[in-house]
Amino acid sequence: MDNRQLKMFLALAQSLHFAQASEACHVSASTLSRNIQSLEQRLGVMLFERDNRTVTLTHHGQLFVQYAVTSLAQWDLFKTSLNVHQNELLGELKLYCSVTASHSFLHQILSRYRQQFPRVEIKLRTGDVAMSVSRIINELEDMAIAAKPDVMPAGLAFQTIGLSPLVFIAPTKRCEVQAQIASHPAAFMPWSELPMIVPEQGIGRKRLDQWFKRKNVRPLIYSEVAGNEAIVSMVSLGFGIGVVPKIVLDNSPLQHLIQVLSVSPELAPFEVGICTLKKRLKNPLINSLWQVTKEGIDKN
Repeated sequence: MDNRQLKMFLALAQSLHFAQASEACHVSASTLSRNIQSLEQRLGVMLFERDNRTVTLTHHGQLFVQYAVTSLAQWDLFKTSLNVHQNELLGELKLYCSVTASHSFLHQILSRYRQQFPRVEIKLRTGDVAMSVSRIINELEDMAIAAKPDVMPAGLAFQTIGLSPLVFIAPTKRCEVQAQIASHPAAFMPWSELPMIVPEQGIGRKRLDQWFKRKNVRPLIYSEVAGNEAIVSMVSLGFGIGVVPKIVLDNSPLQHLIQVLSVSPELAPFEVGICTLKKRLKNPLINSLWQVTKEGIDKN
């Protein structure tokens, strides 16, 4: 089966949007559609349910995702094994991280990696850090920068590369939220009355929910947001109070519009690291980045 078609299928399965998938594959929407139809005809089943507004995976489509991921991974492993005998790694590494991690942790790792393995092609996808681990478990990417889960999934390899405190942030601009904060001592903050900008999911959301539960407070949720960078943006505009890893704030162009609130007890920090599936460390490409990361940690 054509690997190019498998990549097109996975792009559509991930985005569920023909325009986004065709752009990611550098083909026209009509070319993408023809290739998906060709796959369905060869398999004799529908992989997607689609109408003028939505695209969804069928049951057969969900099963075919695992086949496509496994087939492409095996192909990459075979190609890499050939290159190993030439004493130079060639191939493609698919990475996932947040925008902030791409500017900080990943930038440091890749600057070392490129010096040692200049012919490895890096494919980087950025998005919500809360999705990092699930994308690795589902084998949508080879490796990711993620926050260490409180409960480590079976089969996940994780090495810590840094820590980042989780901090409460508020706007500095004159607004209703800022006025509410200024009129109360930190120990007597009216948490049930303050609008909160919270993560949709992930470790940060879980720790925030637990924090409010310990205080016996029912928070006023103004908005649930995907991505810590978006939380900083909304807070800077005065929509409410948020909670983000401090490294996100430190790397934000909006940090001058933000103040960090003193709270008690403090939230447990994010343990940031690089992760992959243990079974995929047998792949020389994936293991090469894993080892470069480990060498950087050992030096520090």
